[in-house]
Amino acid sequence: MPGKLFAVALMGAALTLSGCGESPEQPAATDAVGIPGMKISNARMVLAPVPGNPAAVYFDLAYDGDRQVALNRAEVTGAASAAFHDYAEFEDIRQMQEMLPVPLKKGDRITFEPGGKHLMAMDVSPDLKPGGTTEAAVIVSGGKKQTFAVEIRAAGDER
Repeated sequence: MPGKLFAVALMGAALTLSGCGESPEQPAATDAVGIPGMKISNARMVLAPVPGNPAAVYFDLAYDGDRQVALNRAEVTGAASAAFHDYAEFEDIRQMQEMLPVPLKKGDRITFEPGGKHLMAMDVSPDLKPGGTTEAAVIVSGGKKQTFAVEIRAAGDER
């Protein structure tokens, strides 16, 4: 019996060694950055008039992907955190609030604009200056992200 176990172990080792020198099969490349069918345009960050206050990021989003997704969260390079916000009325008072995930299906168009949906960037670095650019990303449920360049504007510039 011990001889049989030795023979099986030796055969397994031989099979393992026969694969040496061969490259392991590489997994198929995936597009970790970019959501098929999503296009973001007209992106701009408007800095707060008071340094240290949040900045607002506005943009136009078009979605023509085949899979339904939901905007879940966002990132802005040069900001400690970012969150989607919208305005809602509560007890006859219009106020800003954090948005729930936004479902997207083929053909949807969303404008993130002043007075409506927008992306708030908190604790913005003083290195972000009007006339410069930064990068932002929207992240859908499941973790895929779409990155895009964002023009930086001063508080009084056109939004």
